[in-house]
Amino acid sequence: MKGADLARAVRTYLDHLSVERGLAANTLTSYRRDLRRYQEYLASVGIGDLAAVSEANVSGFLMRLREGDADHPPLSSTSAARTVVAVRGFHKFAVSDGLAATDPASAVKPPAPAKRLPKALPLSDVEAILEAAGAPDTVLALRDRALLEVLYGTGARISEAVGLDVDDLDVPVSGEDAVGTVLLRGKGGKERIVPVGSYARAAVEAYLVRARTELVAAGKGTPALFLNARGGRLSRQSAWAVLQRAADRAGVTRDVSPHTLRHSFATHLLDGGADVRVVQELLGHASVTTTQVYTLVTVDNLREVFATAHPRARD
Repeated sequence: MKGADLARAVRTYLDHLSVERGLAANTLTSYRRDLRRYQEYLASVGIGDLAAVSEANVSGFLMRLREGDADHPPLSSTSAARTVVAVRGFHKFAVSDGLAATDPASAVKPPAPAKRLPKALPLSDVEAILEAAGAPDTVLALRDRALLEVLYGTGARISEAVGLDVDDLDVPVSGEDAVGTVLLRGKGGKERIVPVGSYARAAVEAYLVRARTELVAAGKGTPALFLNARGGRLSRQSAWAVLQRAADRAGVTRDVSPHTLRHSFATHLLDGGADVRVVQELLGHASVTTTQVYTLVTVDNLREVFATAHPRARD
């Protein structure tokens, strides 16, 4: 195939996507745009013949996507990956349809998506949310404060927290120096024992002594630690709503979820010097690799502090 055969092959592929595969109009538009950019890149390096495209050309196109040029800004790994998928699909089709003898894109892998870092709250926001949850010192407010203190103080998942029974707590009486513990049941029924600090311990004690007895009287009796107004076990949805209300009252405008408190727990521990394997055990991660994503957050924090505080960090 010579000359304009590359453009003809692209048109044939787009017809195939439209007629035989029945892709939606918006998806087809994306493929057409991605392949047009690919053709423009190949033309810029003197290639208009499908048979002349090499693996190096496809890799060069991927590099151009990531770096950008005079007419296009750099693409994110996700957007570049989508474009490379269109190119790989085109070359695979060209081989299967007899338009080309080899597939130069088969070994060119789309870039891996950027690792999404967990969103942790500053300690000041966490403290404001916890304070807001405890106001105005009603029965439900005492429960809400205890729930959120446990979530942040232990790094528990929301399902683990609402699944707690009273007997899962081993909390020493006020005034003792010993740290309490709680038994959390994680994914796959895996259990772990996590320390309970003084703030969470005090909030739970206040809830047990001054609030839970009143809530449990409204129901039929349950071993659940956190109860709803009818005396039954608090649901995940209700626990989520507890946090949302507290965040609203505290004036915290960023997105906040129960998992945000878990992320904050891990990030604040690492910022304070905790070993990543200790944090792994506390979070109940099967692999330390899962926990290491939090170290990326702390490195970003270090960079930010360095950039703003060191006299020779900037021009």
